[in-house]
Amino acid sequence: MNKYVSLDKRSKKAQREYHAKKRRTWGELNPVTRSVPSGKTYNRKKEKQRLLRAGGTCSATTEAKRRPAKSSEMDLMPIFFLLFEKK
Repeated sequence: MNKYVSLDKRSKKAQREYHAKKRRTWGELNPVTRSVPSGKTYNRKKEKQRLLRAGGTCSATTEAKRRPAKSSEMDLMPIFFLLFEKK
């Protein structure tokens, strides 16, 4: 008959074996807690999907291309090109 040795006095290997025997699987059940996201909160992914479904693209570069240039930008364009024009 084996003499009982307390768990804290056993070797690490023996402790691991003991705990492995005590463990069980969850089977088909997933123990992760799930929560339903609130519809009131801002969701960047949802906003992108809404823009894509509307027929547009959601990148910032295309938005900048679509918006009309400001009058101050239009005034500076010819001067900018004259400064860096190759002769």
